[in-house]
Amino acid sequence: MHSIASAAGVSPMTVSNTFRHPARVQEETRRRVMRIAAEMGYVPNHAAGNLASGHSRVIGAIIPSIKNSSFYKYVRGMQDTAAAQGYELILNLADTALHEQAAIQTFIGLRVAGIALVGDEHEPAAIDLLKKTAIPVVESWVQAGPIDMAVGHSTTAATKAILDVLLARGYRQIGFIGYEGAASRRFTERLPMYRSVLAQSGLSSDLVHLADETDGFGAGPKALDRLCRINPRIDAVICPTDIVAAGVLFECGRRGWRVPDRLAVAGWGDYEIASEITPGLTTIQPNTYEMGQQSVAMIIDRAIGKPNQGQIVDTGFRLIERAST
Repeated sequence: MHSIASAAGVSPMTVSNTFRHPARVQEETRRRVMRIAAEMGYVPNHAAGNLASGHSRVIGAIIPSIKNSSFYKYVRGMQDTAAAQGYELILNLADTALHEQAAIQTFIGLRVAGIALVGDEHEPAAIDLLKKTAIPVVESWVQAGPIDMAVGHSTTAATKAILDVLLARGYRQIGFIGYEGAASRRFTERLPMYRSVLAQSGLSSDLVHLADETDGFGAGPKALDRLCRINPRIDAVICPTDIVAAGVLFECGRRGWRVPDRLAVAGWGDYEIASEITPGLTTIQPNTYEMGQQSVAMIIDRAIGKPNQGQIVDTGFRLIERAST
């Protein structure tokens, strides 16, 4: 560090800030220090820094999937915010609760500054461990009863927003596609709202199909076939993700059905495909980038001493209306 400082004509503290607090260093100086550090092959010793300061600058994040762009935006939001504050983000993919528990143990062993989780369905042993270690934890896509802190939006309000649009446009035979089995609460909370809104409108709410969460695009055609067997006059359908909704659109094309004349289709997530497919998908944009930003910001706030235990941040959602409805 002293060698880099000497070569760059700055103080060792400026070199330290370049890596730990880049926002404190002027852009031209920061670029010069980074260039010289790269030429000299310098990499900061985070372990030594953590021991010296008693504070980690690494944040652990665990996500259940990398299949869709919602998680991409979420991770990008976390990474951008961490980098801006001089922190590093380590990502672990865990598609089961047991895998998540193992990842939590790993991050605790690494003495990370905090852990970002998706959802609130965790192994009891993992919850107990997190509470005992008192490590800062943020659960995303969560709006109530967090282990420590939470950030997300109301999936019930978003479901109602979609239904309100469909009902206002005159659709009355509205189907619902969800996920079967032990699906995450961010999916299972939607069905009760669907039933409630349709009941209040005096409409039937029996047009329901629960798909296999692993089916992807293939879930759409299967679900549409099942819903048509229940009620051939179905005129609209709400899907759990834009991927399933795209599968429904593909099946409508094969059947020669015009969308939305014969069937209106709504998705969820505002994945890249939602704006690129024809017709464009009406969908819910859950503000996942902002969710990632807030997750890291809440952990950093705790790291610098802010008493934010129990904090719940609502990042909201946007209903994006396109040609499919």
